[in-house]
Amino acid sequence: MVAYKDGVKWIAQEDKYFTAFIVPKTGIEEAHAWARDNDAMVDLRMKGGENSYLIYAGPKEYDILEKYNSGMEHVIDFGFFSIIARPLFWFLKWLYGLSHNYGVAIILLTIITRIPFFPLISKGQKSMKKLADIQPKMAEIREKYKNDPQKMQQEMMALYKTNKVSPMGGCLPMLLQMPVFFALYSTLSTAIELRQAPFMLWIKDLAQPDTLFGHIPHAIPFLGGFALGPLPLLMGATSFVQQKMTPSTADPKQQKIMMLMPIMFTFIFLNFSSGLVLYWLVNNILSIAQQFYINKKSD
Repeated sequence: MVAYKDGVKWIAQEDKYFTAFIVPKTGIEEAHAWARDNDAMVDLRMKGGENSYLIYAGPKEYDILEKYNSGMEHVIDFGFFSIIARPLFWFLKWLYGLSHNYGVAIILLTIITRIPFFPLISKGQKSMKKLADIQPKMAEIREKYKNDPQKMQQEMMALYKTNKVSPMGGCLPMLLQMPVFFALYSTLSTAIELRQAPFMLWIKDLAQPDTLFGHIPHAIPFLGGFALGPLPLLMGATSFVQQKMTPSTADPKQQKIMMLMPIMFTFIFLNFSSGLVLYWLVNNILSIAQQFYINKKSD
């Protein structure tokens, strides 16, 4: 049992989309939290006499919780990059106000949040293309100076300088995008607004996995069952196309291993919410279109 005495504004229990609060309006003695039979338990011990408190049990909807002016909205976890996730959450809701469809709002949000990165991604893709083009020369240098690492490094740097390319050029755009990716992941994973929100055709709940083709229970013992639907399969197919189109500086064996990544991602995303898979699918399509343009322009 853990006891809390100072600075207790409320105690609560929660699951993914719902929560129950007790918010003391008068002084308290202690609050406790402990585990019992794999369940989390909490209590609030008030001072003797007449006490006032607020009880709330309902959805973890930011606007509703904020109205009580008790800090209850902070029970919604936007993740490590909450400073980015919160504005994205409000922007998603604003886009929903325009489109009246959270699926369309997710598509628009994906496109709009990618626009600032277009120039950077384009530069990174061009850098990867140049690196792939000079792979034969790099292989020659490695073979020629395999017994002289220092000379090999000097020759490699000279080759990069001559071709105006950086070995880190393709990685930097992805690293800069990661905070936005994680923020969007947190937003789409926790937003109760997506619960029972339909998109189109067979997708009736963006908070649930796509199960149009059914469900395979315990397909792999340590992973459990899999939901089966077109959306994650399309996401996997576009990941494969994107991987195939992206210039690589890896050797043939490493490239074959990398081609297994889309299959792994597909299995992982089978049980993800349809809203999150939709975001990833649209992002893949945008990446493919941009890579196609870069490859075409470089030919």
